Amino acid sequence: MSPELISILVLVVVFVIATTRSVNMGALAFAAAFGVGGLVADLDADGIFAGFPGDLFVVLVGVTYLFAIARANGTTDWLVHAAVRLVRGRVALIPWVMFALTGALTAIGAVSPAAVAIVAPIALSFAARYGISPLLMGAMVVHGAQAGGFSPISIYGSIVNGIVERENLPGNEVVLFLSSLAANLVIAGVVFVVCGGLKLWAQGAVDERDGGAGDSGGSPAPAAGSRAAGAARVGAAAPRGAGLRTDPTPALTPSTETTNLTPSRTATLTSLLALVVAVLVFDLDAGLTAITLAVVLSTLWPEDSRKATGQIAWPTVLLICGVLTYIGVLDEMGTITWAGEGVGNIGVPLLAAVLLCYIGALVSAFASSVGIMGALIPLAVPFLERGEIGAIGMVAALAVSATVVDVSPFSTNGALVLAAAPDVDRERFFRQLMVYGGIVVAVVPAAAWLVMVVPGWG
Repeated sequence: MSPELISILVLVVVFVIATTRSVNMGALAFAAAFGVGGLVADLDADGIFAGFPGDLFVVLVGVTYLFAIARANGTTDWLVHAAVRLVRGRVALIPWVMFALTGALTAIGAVSPAAVAIVAPIALSFAARYGISPLLMGAMVVHGAQAGGFSPISIYGSIVNGIVERENLPGNEVVLFLSSLAANLVIAGVVFVVCGGLKLWAQGAVDERDGGAGDSGGSPAPAAGSRAAGAARVGAAAPRGAGLRTDPTPALTPSTETTNLTPSRTATLTSLLALVVAVLVFDLDAGLTAITLAVVLSTLWPEDSRKATGQIAWPTVLLICGVLTYIGVLDEMGTITWAGEGVGNIGVPLLAAVLLCYIGALVSAFASSVGIMGALIPLAVPFLERGEIGAIGMVAALAVSATVVDVSPFSTNGALVLAAAPDVDRERFFRQLMVYGGIVVAVVPAAAWLVMVVPGWG
């Protein structure tokens, strides 16, 4: 049995054990990286740790630390209250506002994980407070980021268009952008309907002045995302076990505590704004910036810091870092290249195209989306040069397939969503993200291939 095949089978075993025995998958992945890397790939410790995502570790810790402080001093409550006022009480609009916001950030040049790191904690705090499905809100944030991610001036768009130009392939920047925008918009619409968005619309607008009554003045309908009958209504607390809020704080009734800007909240809002400016304008690292701002706030208000430190998402950090370290071992071994080259040598171009889309989606669910596209587009060049498949459609299909799967909890964006969700059953939310990511991996590459490759664009 080849080393590459052994490494893939070990990954399957890790998934099975983590699922059936409730062991942290990251811890299992670290052990697997040690075993496979040392015994099969003959890697030393430096080679194994080469795949450790140090930058993502700092992002997860820094962002969750900063927003834990924001939750501890009431800043997120203030932001949620302001968001409800902005949409005139229509809670159903908030997921779409978050979709548009992250899309706008990536379209003007923000790296997708940076946009998600900024928006996800606020969006998921809103979801927890108003009984919206965290899966719905998290998916809307991630798909929004990918919807704008391939504009001609975006990071992803610039990289992919550069690869296409370097490989002397026909390209179309507008088609690439609109393909990703349309795909993510359609997916977001489906998720909105399936995860209870229509129930949010049915509630109508909530009126904060009367404690949460809808347009008709009666009690609002049950909130989407609740797991039990009689689940949380807008204006009431979610029941225990619902994966949402478990405290008796009314969701909509405004109070002086919620609406007042205290010195600590003002400083926290300034820090959040500074994070946005630092990342988008000065291109600073989101994780290092967030943890620096969190340290400053902690020094000024140590009481909030003591509460916040315990809310850093350490289990999520272990899970993500462990899995990505193992994927790094696979990369060092050449397993990913081995699989891609095997597909590229298939003699049927359309079959090779759909398999490359699936490889891009599957690997990207655990690794860098842009890195995977950078590897797969050159692999597609031989049969694209024969003219049997349109290059523009193939590149667009690969781009969509490799990025929509970023809702996976093992990708950077999915990990940020998982880490940012407050007051949820994290194991349950992790399983939801994993199942949803699996559905996206199974369905979207085939759909992208059918719509973009089979017609022969370009």
